[in-house]
Amino acid sequence: MASRADNIASNLSLANFSKATELRQRIWFTIGALIVFRFLSFVPLPGVNPLVLQSLADTARGGILDMFNMFTGGSLERMSLIALGVMPYITASIVIQLAAALHPSLAALKKEGTTGRQKLNQYTRYGTVLLCTVQGWFLAAGLESYGAQSGIQAVVDPGYMFRIGAVISLVGGTMFLLWLGEQITSRGIGNGVSLIIMAGIVAQFPSFAGNLFEGGRTGSISPGIIIGFIAMIVILILVISFVERAQRRLLIQYPKRATQRGMMQADRSHLPLKLNTAGVIPPIFASSLLLLPLTITQFAGNSLDTNSTTGAWLQTLLQYLQHGQPIYMTLYAAGIVFFCFFYTAVVFNPEETAENLKKNGGFIPGIRPGKRTEEYLDYVLTRITVVGAIYLALVCVIPEYMIAQTGIPLFLGGTSLLIVVNVTVDTISQIQSHLLAHQYGDLIKKAKLKGRMR
Repeated sequence: MASRADNIASNLSLANFSKATELRQRIWFTIGALIVFRFLSFVPLPGVNPLVLQSLADTARGGILDMFNMFTGGSLERMSLIALGVMPYITASIVIQLAAALHPSLAALKKEGTTGRQKLNQYTRYGTVLLCTVQGWFLAAGLESYGAQSGIQAVVDPGYMFRIGAVISLVGGTMFLLWLGEQITSRGIGNGVSLIIMAGIVAQFPSFAGNLFEGGRTGSISPGIIIGFIAMIVILILVISFVERAQRRLLIQYPKRATQRGMMQADRSHLPLKLNTAGVIPPIFASSLLLLPLTITQFAGNSLDTNSTTGAWLQTLLQYLQHGQPIYMTLYAAGIVFFCFFYTAVVFNPEETAENLKKNGGFIPGIRPGKRTEEYLDYVLTRITVVGAIYLALVCVIPEYMIAQTGIPLFLGGTSLLIVVNVTVDTISQIQSHLLAHQYGDLIKKAKLKGRMR
């Protein structure tokens, strides 16, 4: 027979949203913070000529900077104060996670609980400032060099003062975004940093949809292609929504314990193993490595001698690594599979998990604690990682194939779709949790009121 709590959870709807005052305040705060983020993306860096930025964005089209520009919502091509976005923080957090898995002192710090996590977060912020400083300096130097090569002055007053001012502005913009993300997490709804990234991606959707339907109106894009794109996006969203919540739940049993009534009862729980443990990290790493040669060539510009052996070899390599080429898609899928296994091995340690289960008295039925549990966890994780890697490769390669066949630039690729769907699902889950807690609060108030009346 279902309990009252189960009935509340099954009948949960947004009909009670008007009664949840705190939830509405959190949602309005989140929306206001994202509006501030979008306003900042249009504030340019001091000393930059805005008339040259469009030609500079066209030069970097298709490279790593174009991918980062997608994550920042177009802030990079506008050279705004938040041109770097939160990508330095994401990079620093990934580096700290890898270091915590490989370095003994950081691994011990990770096991210290809340204090250790706070120290690791502090190291991540220090790494963010360092990366922002380095990337901001090279970005400012790249703006000056682009003006010297093109003959059009991209910087009004080039020099060290401009570079120092640009670095300070970019570091300040990224750290403000981190603070804004923390405020969203604590006072709003959802994960703040993830919502900022998602807002940057979604902000480009209206322009893409407008260009797509304008092409259909003018006849440059056939209606069948438009319908195919829409169907592909809908199918991918449904697949991502299903697979990202898929889990392999391992039954964990604990020894029998005496209850208050003197009965012996065995506790049971589950160890959830996500089908896609690595998340969106493998596509980002794989695409960054493949786009690196193209980015170097784009910034080399006219200095690259195509008649030389190195220049001819690099040009031939770039032809095979263009978007939609069979070799590019093959290497892209192989890179996703490799980084999926690599990052899963970093974030999940079967030996540590088996040791923690053994210390707490837990065991998997039919599996002996210790070494056998570790081998079993590694066996199960390897099998589900194979399925997760194939899923990631298909989700990311299918849009690339569609782009190659139609020639339409689709900004909403596999990586951005993964981010948007994951963040949306997590945010909706938090909203449902707040609504469920509000219904529980009403239930407790009614129970207290009935007790007083009796």
